[in-house]
Amino acid sequence: MNDSSYESSFAMDLVANYPLVKSFLAGSFSGTFSTIVFQPLDLVKTRLQAPVNTSIGANQTSMITIFGKILEKDHLPGLWKGMTPSIARVIPGVGLYFSSLHWLRSLTSKGNGSEPGPLEAVALGMAARSISGICLIPMTVIKTRFESGVYQYGGVIQAFRTIYRNEGVRGLSCGLLPTLFRDAPFSGLYLMFYTQAKAAVPEDWMDSKANAPIHFSCGIVAGLLASFVTQPADVLKTKMQLYPEKFNGIIDVIFYVHKKYGMKGYFKGLAPRMLRRTLMAAMAWTIYEQVTKSMGLK
Repeated sequence: MNDSSYESSFAMDLVANYPLVKSFLAGSFSGTFSTIVFQPLDLVKTRLQAPVNTSIGANQTSMITIFGKILEKDHLPGLWKGMTPSIARVIPGVGLYFSSLHWLRSLTSKGNGSEPGPLEAVALGMAARSISGICLIPMTVIKTRFESGVYQYGGVIQAFRTIYRNEGVRGLSCGLLPTLFRDAPFSGLYLMFYTQAKAAVPEDWMDSKANAPIHFSCGIVAGLLASFVTQPADVLKTKMQLYPEKFNGIIDVIFYVHKKYGMKGYFKGLAPRMLRRTLMAAMAWTIYEQVTKSMGLK
């Protein structure tokens, strides 16, 4: 057997025999596809949360207006600015989340394959997202800065080097706390709402050919609820990652946002984020459910 045949056989055996590898690959695939589709909404959300002196303009507060300004300045490709760091973050990040979730569920389900209860779902989702969030925080910082229009980097590698040279490890990990406050509760609440919504659907419906639309609908409901609850943490995360030198910690950002914008400041960018996170999570989970089923994980 030549080297290439051996490597191909080894890779196939690895995928076939290790469920965590299957979960990682299925998660990466589902996350990549949904990220590409909904990147424009993430870009607009970041621009809405950025200070008013960004390159978009001084008085642009409407989602539709920002869409128009981006199209006017950078044309259609401009809506996918920040795609490279987004993909670099999503491929390992979503894969790590789903594989961590699969591993944690295997530890708690006692091999019976049952769906987790509400509190267990919250704990599993938060734990899995915390693992991936901590590991991928440098790419989250770089992605946010690319999308903001405040920073002009030549690429992901240059951004990483520039941030590390000027700000050190602290710069690459800034906003970690609000990121976890946003992502961990979102994933926990999302998984709880998602599993409970699926549990309310008759079992024969879930086994039918219409199970993909059902999964997607359950994901929509879960995403709307989880996005709204975690929106303030997303605003704080964006502020800290764009201007780390301006704030000494999360308390400073909380007071800054309240003083400058009032309570509504904590919900800046809610519409595009709710649309993106809801549709992206619903699509990612739908694709993940179908892929894992075809791989024999379900």
